[in-house]
Amino acid sequence: MSTAFHEDASIQVLRRMKEGGFDFARFHPIEFYAIFPDEERARMAARNFRGESLKAEVSPGEGGAWHLQISKVMYATQAGIGAFEHDLESIVIPLGGRMDGWGVTQELNASAAP
Repeated sequence: MSTAFHEDASIQVLRRMKEGGFDFARFHPIEFYAIFPDEERARMAARNFRGESLKAEVSPGEGGAWHLQISKVMYATQAGIGAFEHDLESIVIPLGGRMDGWGVTQELNASAAP
């Protein structure tokens, strides 16, 4: 996938988050996803992402694929998400994996709940 596509998709998601009342002033665990053809390569990529604000999980997927989920505690900004996606992609692609997007859990405001 092209960098321009990632940026356009991220802008759209961030816009929807803003419309939904997302709290951009706080740190959030942002989840980044990648898919690999085998467990070994997924684990090789995961070893690059360990630390105080990072968590990496590898799990089996459908059809023999393996999923890598990186959780990074950070501000949800276009620049921050784009930079981390770029860093992740530079590890994922050479290992034969592909990026599979990002997401964040949005807490509902008590006053906005039905």
